[in-house]
Amino acid sequence: MPVAEMTIAEKLLPEFDTEYANTRKFLALVPDDKLTWKPHEKSMELGRLAWHISDFPSWCAGTLKSDDLKFTSGDGEKMKNDWVGKTREQMLARFDADLKDAHAALLATSDDAMAHNWKMEWDGQAIIDEPRIDAYRKWVINHMVHHRAQLGVYFRLSGIPVPGCYGPSADEM
Repeated sequence: MPVAEMTIAEKLLPEFDTEYANTRKFLALVPDDKLTWKPHEKSMELGRLAWHISDFPSWCAGTLKSDDLKFTSGDGEKMKNDWVGKTREQMLARFDADLKDAHAALLATSDDAMAHNWKMEWDGQAIIDEPRIDAYRKWVINHMVHHRAQLGVYFRLSGIPVPGCYGPSADEM
């Protein structure tokens, strides 16, 4: 009997599980007393960065379940401040609740749907317009890893031990 070929989603699932678990380890260390700290005037505040990271499961589900996402300048202004007053526990609750939906959305995404274009617009201008699998890898997984690494730098500069992701960190040796 022939072995069934794995779907793209099934092939992506181990990476999904690893990267989201690693990201959750970082969010669990966000210090409520340093949410307004930032390493440079051009940098995001630690709380804003962590709140953005906590949204990646929702971003993932949206990318997999719909064909487009449209933002306006007003949405951008709201996103700059929607983290204010949030705590680490609220960030973790948001992340955990949305992660179940993201996991299910990934497994429900067919190979044909992965090949279908996904588009993000800002004030009517296309910012992303590429196959869903590329949007998923770049704008969901890689984007999340990028911001998680930024959070690691914030931790290092704040004296918070940095957890390891792909083996132990210098703080875990």
